[in-house]
Amino acid sequence: MSVKFDRFLYGGDYNPDQWLEYPQILEDDIRLMKQAHINTVSLGIFAWAKLEPEEGVYDFDWMEEIINRLYENGISVNLATPSGARPHWMADRYPEVLRVNETRQRELFGTRHNHCYTSPVYREKVRKLNQKLAERFDDHPGVILWHVSNEYTGECHCPLCQQAFRDWVKDRYHTIEEVNRRWNTSFWSHDYQSFDQIESPSSIGENSIQGLYLDWRRFVSHQTTDFCRAEVAALREAGAKKPVTTNMFYNNPFVNYYELADAVDIVSWDSYPFWHKGPESQTAVNAGMQHDVMRAMKREPFLLMESCPGPTNWVPVSKLKRPGMLETASLQAIAHGSDSVLYFQIRKGRGGFEKLHGAVIDHYGKEDDRTYQECCQVGADLEAMQRLNHSKVEASVAVIYDWENRWAVEASAGPRNENMYYREAVEKSYSAFRRQGVNVDVIDMTKSLEPYQVVAAPVVYMFRAGFEEKVRAFVERGGVFIMTYWTGVVDENDLCFLGGTPGGLMDVMGLRSTEIDALYEGESNTLRVVNSGVSDEDESDVRCSPNAGSFGGDRSDAMNAHDSAMFGGDKSNVWDSLDSNVTYSCEHLCQLVDLRTAEPLFVYGEDFYAGTPALTVNHYGEGLAYYVCADAEQGFYDDVYARILKEAGVPRILEQEIPDGVAVSSRRGENTEYIFVQNFNPTSAAFCPEVDGSEVIFGEAGDEMKPFSTVVLERKL
Repeated sequence: MSVKFDRFLYGGDYNPDQWLEYPQILEDDIRLMKQAHINTVSLGIFAWAKLEPEEGVYDFDWMEEIINRLYENGISVNLATPSGARPHWMADRYPEVLRVNETRQRELFGTRHNHCYTSPVYREKVRKLNQKLAERFDDHPGVILWHVSNEYTGECHCPLCQQAFRDWVKDRYHTIEEVNRRWNTSFWSHDYQSFDQIESPSSIGENSIQGLYLDWRRFVSHQTTDFCRAEVAALREAGAKKPVTTNMFYNNPFVNYYELADAVDIVSWDSYPFWHKGPESQTAVNAGMQHDVMRAMKREPFLLMESCPGPTNWVPVSKLKRPGMLETASLQAIAHGSDSVLYFQIRKGRGGFEKLHGAVIDHYGKEDDRTYQECCQVGADLEAMQRLNHSKVEASVAVIYDWENRWAVEASAGPRNENMYYREAVEKSYSAFRRQGVNVDVIDMTKSLEPYQVVAAPVVYMFRAGFEEKVRAFVERGGVFIMTYWTGVVDENDLCFLGGTPGGLMDVMGLRSTEIDALYEGESNTLRVVNSGVSDEDESDVRCSPNAGSFGGDRSDAMNAHDSAMFGGDKSNVWDSLDSNVTYSCEHLCQLVDLRTAEPLFVYGEDFYAGTPALTVNHYGEGLAYYVCADAEQGFYDDVYARILKEAGVPRILEQEIPDGVAVSSRRGENTEYIFVQNFNPTSAAFCPEVDGSEVIFGEAGDEMKPFSTVVLERKL
């Protein structure tokens, strides 16, 4: 279902239930929202206590009055189901709705999301309320979207969840013998004799079986998604026809968002980057990657459901956004495929946990507030960009970022238990692609690789969902695939592949991974270009690698034949321009490999494995497979990926060299491309975007770009 709105949505979370005793404030809110160009609010997210003050006693009149007044003033509503925080009476009467932690202790009433997704009582209470809301409001012309719950997260270890987990495991594996085999329970003699013995991982119980840990994480994600589906079903059963979303958030450790995305019609998420904590350009990469995660889940526009117009109060330091940062961050979301800029929150509350969280309307309540004025500017910007509505981001490059792989990487004992830097590794590949001015999809292993020319798979420790077969077919038909160290080590149950790694892809990569050296913090190695100051005899040794004998035979003829096939007998190619005097640093992890048909492009510079391969390339079918052996510095990825994209013929959005801190993205409409150029630097950047036949439709394109500024070009296709 492709969801389209007649305008970019602009506004945010509105909580009039906190102000029902202040009618003048509610009047002022309407006036101030209209002045700020706000056209949409999210309503009722945490309003359960006002909607059902007593069990079975419902009061929707106040909400209908608010929706009517908003609609009369041109403001639409994302209407929420309030399951993110249940009222006190429910916890008092039905203690089973409260979660149990991993030490098997039931939690007290408090905070939010303190509810069991398995509890039949909780599910029934949510179902009834959702149906009544749908019956009352789905036909209201002011309601344009259903906002299901809020930031689903967390886990429960109660008896209900334990039994549901056992049932889930039984449905997955059928017999206890298969469970023991898949979880390798014979280690430490932890075999199960029946499903009744299975419990969730606990710090005071079983926490050594990684297959159990992974399946518990999968179950928690499944149960959360199932709860979301039940909420949506309740709306539909009551006749709701409007599209449905739920707001996700950054890097949720409990829920596989690629799975949750299938339960809703449009993906939305809440973005709270740490602007001004470090280089804004790096923060922009981090935020941009998460935008692209959300967009790529459905390969459709998404919604920025929450962002902060001022300081975020629940982070260690509540930093003010510098002038221009709000506009730049908001338009970054649009550039990456969002059809909205929505904030938390419209008006600051007088009390509670987030009373000091940034908002469009301050406690001061007047128009001359700096943040309010900047919000007015963003609203005007979005109205000026209405021609971009219904355009989409198209990407020919993808990076793999997989939730289940992340769980496995972080839970594995070794090769580094302090930090495996998984997301950081993904960001290096993502940033290198973005540095070349191409759009990037961030996908998991369940997605097809067919839409892409180049795919990077950093630290895909665990293979699942038939990923090996997808990679093989992708490269065979001409795709360019980039694999890194510590990839293809285990299957979906965290069982090591036998017969060599990367499992099932050694021939595609043209090598076998042999050992991996974990470096202490502060340790490093270097990477240098092949032929940089070594003799031909030494280079021959490099090509064969330290353990070449394991494949047998004299490999020099095979390698020469490989070179001829890859480069047509002439090795004049993009790699010839590498500066042999340049070296790059690497840290954390250094993979050692045994070459088969792959050719080394870089080698290690230090330690006992100095001179052995550090970057390789292999021709397989019609495509190329690269292997990055070490956790190299960002500059290495930038330079290497630039050559890979050029070799693959991937077109850049702009042909110009892009300065540091400047980002380029694009959206496409019918016969039109809209190019976003953004300067995330706090200083001016000497850059003027140049596109033949283009028109500047937003911002100023001069000899330099101002700090935190955006230029949008329109190019006819």
